[in-house]
Amino acid sequence: MADDSHPHYVPLDVPLPVTPSDQVFSDLQWKTLFSIADTVIPSIRARDHASGSAVSDKLVPVSQLNHAVSTLAKRIADNGSYSTDAAAATELARHYFEENGSSNPAFRALVERTFALYVYQEGKNGLSLILNLLNTRVGSLLLTGSPIPIQDQPFDVRERVFRSWQTASLPPLRTAYRAFSLIFKKTWAATSPTLCPVIGFPRVPISSKPAPGFDFEFLQIPPGSGPEVIETDVVVIGSGCGGGIAAKNLAEAGYRVLVVEKSYHYPSKYFPMGFSEGFTSMFEGGASIVADDGSIAVLAGSAWGGGGTVNWSASLQTQNFVRQEWAESGLPFFTSSAFQESLDRIWELLGVDSDHIQHSTSNRVILEGARKLGFAAKAVPQNTGNAEHDCPLCTMGCVGCQKKGPAASTLVDAAKAGAVFMEGFHADRVLFKKGSNGQVASGVVGTWTSRDAYLGTTGTDAVKRKAIIKASTVIVACGSLQSPLLLLRSRIKNPHIGRNLYLHPVIIAAAVFDEKTHPWQGSALTTVVNSFENLDGHGHGAKIEAPAMVPAMLLPTFPWRDGLDFKLFSSKMDHMSTFITLARDKHPGRVYPDPDDGRVRVNYTPSIFDRRHIVEALVACAQIAYVSGAREFHTTYGDMPPFVRDQDDSGEDGINNAALQAWIAELRGKSPLNVEQSMFASAHQMGTCRMGASARKSVVDPNCRVWGTRGLYVMDASVFPSASGVNPMITNLAIADWASRNLEQSTARL
Repeated sequence: MADDSHPHYVPLDVPLPVTPSDQVFSDLQWKTLFSIADTVIPSIRARDHASGSAVSDKLVPVSQLNHAVSTLAKRIADNGSYSTDAAAATELARHYFEENGSSNPAFRALVERTFALYVYQEGKNGLSLILNLLNTRVGSLLLTGSPIPIQDQPFDVRERVFRSWQTASLPPLRTAYRAFSLIFKKTWAATSPTLCPVIGFPRVPISSKPAPGFDFEFLQIPPGSGPEVIETDVVVIGSGCGGGIAAKNLAEAGYRVLVVEKSYHYPSKYFPMGFSEGFTSMFEGGASIVADDGSIAVLAGSAWGGGGTVNWSASLQTQNFVRQEWAESGLPFFTSSAFQESLDRIWELLGVDSDHIQHSTSNRVILEGARKLGFAAKAVPQNTGNAEHDCPLCTMGCVGCQKKGPAASTLVDAAKAGAVFMEGFHADRVLFKKGSNGQVASGVVGTWTSRDAYLGTTGTDAVKRKAIIKASTVIVACGSLQSPLLLLRSRIKNPHIGRNLYLHPVIIAAAVFDEKTHPWQGSALTTVVNSFENLDGHGHGAKIEAPAMVPAMLLPTFPWRDGLDFKLFSSKMDHMSTFITLARDKHPGRVYPDPDDGRVRVNYTPSIFDRRHIVEALVACAQIAYVSGAREFHTTYGDMPPFVRDQDDSGEDGINNAALQAWIAELRGKSPLNVEQSMFASAHQMGTCRMGASARKSVVDPNCRVWGTRGLYVMDASVFPSASGVNPMITNLAIADWASRNLEQSTARL
């Protein structure tokens, strides 16, 4: 079906690296795996012998399927983004319900890529064992109650068995349920040929104004057998918010600066990327990082410009109570005028304001609902160059280059000041030489992979070489997931490295309205409710925000109850307003390297303390949705049914409505929420190389220098002493701005 949202612009295709040819599973294991995938995302057909198979399809009564198809077809016909007649709408609706996962080659390819590249070997081994057991009589009897292999069991039995794994007494089955359901929901939402046409989600935002970005040039290394040696004054490892501002300041001060980034740059003509391409090319771990216990999914940017390339433009300054807390920990800088000057300088540089906001439906719902309920709500300033920017899909890349992330601001300034850039460089470890007062940084060694080598092409341009970068100042700015791992690989001895991980855990909610909302239209995240941010009296609580959500990020986080229920819920996305309840977490976790391949692992469980705060924010979201006229209210807590408004409910009782109050009482009765029934998410990572006044309690000193070293600094959100409580971009930039300016002015810097 043609996409008429922006007829004059089509993003360029993004080539993906070849999936490794190593066999992750045997052919029989893959067969079993895809039978489970088709249980999660089934073909739904009428219960008659002519149209469906009791083994491969979910069979429902003819009247139930016809009602679902006709209801959906009516919504498709007037969805506002796709033009279609009634017959075509009915055909699309029927195809949507009949589509399963494994029949789609793109679905199969992404599942194979996910298991090959993004699932840890430990997890693959555990899932492989389960798949093997399911193909033995004894194992199948133990795991399903029948000696028949699961792929040969009737669909309704297979569905019932899979659902039972969610609360099984055997922990490996509960783990398998969480892994399989999340992977298959996400893969379907990313690859389905029918989902986006059904909900009217455009390939390119209607309001997009494509514009060329800065033409970056990247250092290329010729083929060779030995290591390539490069000399510079300063090497910045990471191109995100902290690295970008450090590179700008030091290059403008006259130093030779080399910025290295493990990911690859894509110009704006590739934006917004499709879901599969964007996850692979712009997010850490293919946007598939999940904490060890499966309780929280972690989204982190891994792109040219880092998290600033994929975030939602929210530009909130560090709040007073957080600054005071950090100052009282021995860091008086945070309550000084110098820190405020850095915050203000960043605002000016990025053109931050709230004067040009075009609120999306979800953000208007928050503002008006909060007004009716007396909650404190305000607009969230945007880093959009003091200009209007109503593109909601910037998390897949800003096509108009209006969002002033590093690739459209600080890195451009760095380039103009003479900085040099290298993409595709994986830093192995920081190099040191002996000094009179401890280790002295002398550079970094790593592996450079040309873009052609990354993509798996052949020829003279496919180069992979070791590179040694000699520099008297090394700035680590790899982000809170990767910076501590680089320090560990560099044999820095400090027990705090990787610990004190804060994630701002989020539970997502969605309100469904009678009218279409098109939640992907308007600016990405423009409002915040602050009434619940200080529930403990010490700055801990939860904020309510409303980011624009792409289907492949929003829908997989919601509970799976059965395949029909999930497809019906997903088909309503064009009628949804979305909410996130973002906690300022008090209790941290840690990151550490995977023992098999060194990839980042996350050990974090949202605490009871933080989960209770999220419940109160969810209650407020439900109240906002209700007074705004929502018909349904869903959360990503699997043990809580959605609130569904009675058809004859006029809303005259407001939030005193008996049915709403009963639902709220049930939700509060489940507080603090069972983590195994929840799907938390995180888009903010902080604290794993935290700053402090003493090496006994921190990784870097008040100037961001790594304790026990000279010439080695960390400048990213990993230095936060605790959770910032707000979107961390501005705080991150301000700290790195101040630290790099201090470095520039210090006579001992180089």
